[in-house]
Amino acid sequence: MAGVKLDPIDRKILAELQEDGRMTNVDLSKRVGISAPPCLRRVRALEENGFITGYHADINARALGFEVMVFAMVGLDKQSGKDLADFETRCAEWPLVRECHMLNGEIDFLLKCVAPDLSSFQDFLTDELTAAPNVSSVKTSLVIRGAKSLPGVPFDVLEERWPSIR
Repeated sequence: MAGVKLDPIDRKILAELQEDGRMTNVDLSKRVGISAPPCLRRVRALEENGFITGYHADINARALGFEVMVFAMVGLDKQSGKDLADFETRCAEWPLVRECHMLNGEIDFLLKCVAPDLSSFQDFLTDELTAAPNVSSVKTSLVIRGAKSLPGVPFDVLEERWPSIR
């Protein structure tokens, strides 16, 4: 991505796809004001350069029976590069862990977890997470309700800043 310059049409393509990743190339090309073939070429270039990393449906977890969402703050005994990478690999193998973020400060990792019920999460917590090698502490916070959840980035803020960050 380094060295790749995005023009206003590229940024508009990204904003439109972030809003609706299912639209056809023809619809996208109309929204950004170019014809379909160059639009498709631009989308492919944005994918190849890592600006678009995938397309996903926004799934209602509760509708599927995942009633519990928990944020787990994990501390490790050791933070060498290998120790951090080993923990990240382990997180990738745990289905209940939906997001894993390495942090700076007292907490080494913040995990977003979902589970069908509290007992399922407790089983994961005691049998997997706290029992994992190098884990020294785990603090959890149960989500009562979500107030905001938006994917991607705020393109309006990017557009306001763009002339100064080129």
